[in-house]
Amino acid sequence: MGLKAFLHDLHTTRRLILVSAFLFCISIVVGWLSTGAIQSILTQQLSGLGEVAQRLQQTEHPQWSFFVFIFFNNAIKCVLVIFVGALFGIVPFVFLIMNGMVLGFVVHLQADTCRSLYEVIVKGLLPHGVIELPVLIIACAFGLKFGGQVMSSIGAGIGLKRKGLAQTWESFMKQTLRVSIWSVVLLFIAAAIESGITYRLLSH
Repeated sequence: MGLKAFLHDLHTTRRLILVSAFLFCISIVVGWLSTGAIQSILTQQLSGLGEVAQRLQQTEHPQWSFFVFIFFNNAIKCVLVIFVGALFGIVPFVFLIMNGMVLGFVVHLQADTCRSLYEVIVKGLLPHGVIELPVLIIACAFGLKFGGQVMSSIGAGIGLKRKGLAQTWESFMKQTLRVSIWSVVLLFIAAAIESGITYRLLSH
């Protein structure tokens, strides 16, 4: 479960990580340019998050409440998106696209309300985003990999080429578990930064 093994896992999955990063960047642009039905869906997403933020702000210790919510929300979603990727990679693909679109839409919305892009990106996104966004992309990449592994196994089963399949799955599940644990650790750090540094920067 060491860092060296985790970095090796990332190296062996680098192509899918790059594909996920590309899809995420494209979806940010789509979110920025969104109109009509897409804009309506993204607005509903933000409305729900806004209501949660208001409730957390009214608690006795808002920063602690934000930390708990951000950490568990992100950690649970990222771990789930890896394992639910077993359903042919559909969920991580949709999760990646939706998060990118929401991010692009939020940044554009903030820019339209006369907040400088410097403040939105450097103060509101960069401190925690340098950890959180790569973890999201990595989680989705491994979710897509899980879907590919399932399809490959189905193909091997149909072709009766099952030799070594058990060992492949054992190795893959160890890798997936390791990535899940490191994702949670990194998201814990990101949540601490977002509820601490980012929260204070945007409060001034």
